[in-house]
Amino acid sequence: MKIILNEVSIGQVASLARIPIMFRVERVLDVTRPEIDQAGFALSERTIPSPYLKDYDTIPGEGPTHWARHFDLSNWGFIQAQVAGCLVGGAVIAYRTAKVSLLEGREDLAVLWDIRVSPESRGQGIGSALFRAVEAWALARACRQLKVETQNINVPARRFYRHHGCTLKAVNRSAYPGLPGEIQLLWSKDISPAH
Repeated sequence: MKIILNEVSIGQVASLARIPIMFRVERVLDVTRPEIDQAGFALSERTIPSPYLKDYDTIPGEGPTHWARHFDLSNWGFIQAQVAGCLVGGAVIAYRTAKVSLLEGREDLAVLWDIRVSPESRGQGIGSALFRAVEAWALARACRQLKVETQNINVPARRFYRHHGCTLKAVNRSAYPGLPGEIQLLWSKDISPAH
């Protein structure tokens, strides 16, 4: 299978909405903080009694078709993944955008805003190819760090980001008032041309 990656205009980001971001929640991550003199967080997986499907695009005002209403996307990047001429995945990178608090006002930081692969194409290396392309995109803009947000209900995302060298840096239990069972997990990866 040949994966073709292309950076396309952020104006085409609505095409990303055609790729479902939905995933099945069967396990969640419980987050604990180690002793005061130790660094980091401890994560443990727990099976939930009633699995369910989660689709962030169905939350009112969320998803690729709504981002331009909330943010200036002029500095953002959009990378598409195609196989045999069909769109199978994509990644969006937020960069130099005042209203994106995750960027901390820094010009050497990029945020992997969204990454998704069509359900039938998952597990075939497309997500990894997109992640590497995101790193290259950020490096081309002199970024020294890449930040990623996910939630404790997305166990596969946790595995994916750890596999790609990301470290859990922050946990926010009150980030989603409308989603009381979800905890924000903020990951980061230091990047440099040597990586």
